[in-house]
Amino acid sequence: MNATRRLIVASPILAAQEVTFRADVKLVRMLATVKDANGALIAGLEKEDFAITDNGAPQEIAHFERQTAQPLSVAMLVDTSGSTAKDLKYEIDSLKRFSKALFASGNVGDQAALFTFNHEVLKRSPFTRKQKRIEDAANSIKAEAGTSLYDAILLGASELKRREGRRVIVVITDGGDTTSQTDFHAALEAAHANDAVIYSIVVVPVSNDAGRNVGGENALTQFSNSTGGRFFLPSVGAALDKAFDEILRDLRTQYLLTYYPKNVPLTRNRFHAVKVGVGKPGLRVQTRSGYYGEAAP
Repeated sequence: MNATRRLIVASPILAAQEVTFRADVKLVRMLATVKDANGALIAGLEKEDFAITDNGAPQEIAHFERQTAQPLSVAMLVDTSGSTAKDLKYEIDSLKRFSKALFASGNVGDQAALFTFNHEVLKRSPFTRKQKRIEDAANSIKAEAGTSLYDAILLGASELKRREGRRVIVVITDGGDTTSQTDFHAALEAAHANDAVIYSIVVVPVSNDAGRNVGGENALTQFSNSTGGRFFLPSVGAALDKAFDEILRDLRTQYLLTYYPKNVPLTRNRFHAVKVGVGKPGLRVQTRSGYYGEAAP
């Protein structure tokens, strides 16, 4: 149950003003990856090494897991618009290797689903651990028409809503959105609402900036940074395989931190800014930037 409370703050200089706090709210989950200055993954940190603030207010960590083994649900979204035709086969081959590696280690409950998007979004395979089912679905993919990227993220996030454990979206595309009915902000809010971490892989069609959709790349960077994922810009082949390998390493070394927001000052913005810090110098935390909740009346 959600509730708010108001506190009258008296000041000798300012007139008394009304401040609204949030209280008695649902659990907030934060998946975090910690790296050093060289980008190396850091494992073995303790609960006491972390600090969380919500809209600037310090929070108490209710539950902590080091290298959490909670099952993964990975929604794999593959761009099949006409512009991907040249590299689509190589992307699908790398995706198959990624799903195979995902099922080969980790939690026995880890599953993946395959979606494609061009002018429409199609679910090719439901969540499964059967590699053959993923491969059979991938083998029927053809490239044509436009790019409904935001619609795909919205559907992927919605499908993850019913999944237990950790929720991840991996997007493989070559550019920006052209045909979605959903806009960027609605897709991003859906990802946050369903605790989905977005990893974006933009397969570079050309090295010249004049031939790239830089606006689309910027949007995907925002999706990834805001949800605690990462953005990759590889070419097909070894570089693409390396991007998938790095995603898998991130997922295998995640920390899970949860808290119940207390004494959180509300603002006019529904988005609550959450910061997760580590007390040890030289380390940085990769996690989502917050969540959508209540705003001040």
